[in-house]
Parts: sequence; structure tokens; C-alpha cells
Amino acid sequence: MKIFVIALALSALATGVAHAADLGGKLLKIGSDTTSPPMESIDPATGQIVGFDVDVVNAICAKINCQAEFVTTGWDGIFAALDQGNFDLVASGVSITDERKKAMDFSEPYIVNSQAVLVRVEDQAASLDDFMAKGKKLSAQANTTDAQVAEGVVGKENVVAYDSFSAAIIALKNRDVDGVVINGANAAAYEREFAGELVVGIKDLESDPLGLVFRKGDTNVAAFNEGLKMIKDDGTLAQLVDKYWGLK
Repeated sequence: MKIFVIALALSALATGVAHAADLGGKLLKIGSDTTSPPMESIDPATGQIVGFDVDVVNAICAKINCQAEFVTTGWDGIFAALDQGNFDLVASGVSITDERKKAMDFSEPYIVNSQAVLVRVEDQAASLDDFMAKGKKLSAQANTTDAQVAEGVVGKENVVAYDSFSAAIIALKNRDVDGVVINGANAAAYEREFAGELVVGIKDLESDPLGLVFRKGDTNVAAFNEGLKMIKDDGTLAQLVDKYWGLK
């Protein structure tokens, strides 16, 4: 699985700042689809929203003097809710794309992620060529880059997009589709959750930089970019990647 600190893969932000950004302790509401461990999920023991994105935002806030309150929001409509002011930004494993940048502002990337294909255990030997040549069907959550990747693999006519990730999984279990394109950062968590039934059969399809999402023109973007640079420079971001994926 390809997931790594973006600072190791892309050019670093401009070095040096005259003064650290200070948001004055402001409370920011963060929209997140909390169904994608380890990026973000709800801890069943505590009911708290936890995960990599949560830790990243909290680490940035510690640098730029703000507080984060995460708000569970379904993926379908999460960007509309941001635009309507239901929260201040979105942290939900969002891929930065040219199309999305027309409607919203992004922070600098904080990790690079690659898509994978979740399949039934008995099909784990299936190759990408098998999917491309044999008319197999893929599913994905609608309005995601996962769905776009699925179309690139098997053609739009062989992709079934669902409003929720759970519906895509049900379709795979019911043999309505042959695989689900997923965010590679979640691959290990999905294999644990569906152990004995589903497994990641194909990895490293396409790589996307992920960023935090803001309304167009939000002046907080610059402060978050500064805080992001600080947690890259002091090793905090690398430590968080290691915490969740065991990379050194």
C-alpha cells in the first residue's frame, strides 16, 4: 500500500516564516464522514471520533492556536454542507482534484494515498487484467475518486456506484459485483473488519494527494498550510503516519 508523508514525495512548502499563525484559540468545526478507519471513525468504546485525520488536524491546531470539533457528516452532501457553513472545513481523506478545486479550496497535501480493490476471499488471486478483460463489475462509493478509478479499470458500464460504502460492501458480499474500489489507506482496516470474507486483492492502482478542504476564499487556509509545514518539519506528521501504518 502506498501511503507516505507528502513532504517525502513533493516539494516542501517555502521555508521559513516570520511569525507563526495564531487563530486566537478559535473553535473550528470539522466535517468528516466517520466511516473510514483508520482515517476517521467512531470509537465504539468511547463514542469519540478518532483517527489519522483527527490527529493531523489536532496537531496543526496545536501549532496555530485553534481547537477542533469533529462533526460526523455523510459523504454524500459533505461539500454542500461545508459551503452552507455547517462547519469550517472538511477532513475526511479527500483527494485533491482539479475539478474539486474549482468549487473549494484545499490545504497543501498531507499524504499521498493509492486506491485498491477489495474482493471476496476466493477471488483474491484475480489480477487487474482479469477485471479489465473479463467484464467483471466493480462498485465504489458515489462521487469519489474511487468511482472514477473503477470506471478507468472496467469501463463506466461495469461500475455500480452506491451512496454509501456499506451498500457497496453488501453488493460484493451478495455477488452483485466482483470488487469494491477503496481508499488504500483503509485497506488493512477493511481486511480486519471482514476477515475470512473479503480481502484486498489488488493494490496501488492510482495515487492521489489528500488535503483538508475549505470554502472558496477562506483565509484560514494559509494558517493551516503554515501549521502543516510545522508538523512536517518537526517530525510530527511522520510519527502519525508511523502510528497508523507502521512506516519508518
